[in-house]
Amino acid sequence: QVQLVESGGGLVQPGGSLRLSCAASGSIFSINAMGWYRQAPGKQRELVAAITTGGSTAYADSVKGRFTISRDNAKNTVYLQMNSLKPEDTAVYYCNAAIRPRFTSAVNNYWGQGTQVTVSS
Repeated sequence: QVQLVESGGGLVQPGGSLRLSCAASGSIFSINAMGWYRQAPGKQRELVAAITTGGSTAYADSVKGRFTISRDNAKNTVYLQMNSLKPEDTAVYYCNAAIRPRFTSAVNNYWGQGTQVTVSS
């Protein structure tokens, strides 16, 4: 069984920083792309940032220059460094990964449980 476990959310003042982590564990053969999504109250879930196995990245326009996604393939972990946070960044942040479990050729899409990020003074 494969699972993603997130950590690092919390309450921060505008202009502050937070670092989110997401570790994949279980019976894993390989991990392809990993990413972070967020969902604010009353809004649809949106892609924040994504990173390939080789390290290529993509960002939502709203976070470019402020957020940085990275990954440690040896630890099956993806990170999201969030700087210059704004109140509009407030949301539940979800980790996502395309994972091929052991003993199968299928690549499945997995989600973490979500971690709350609140930006407020």
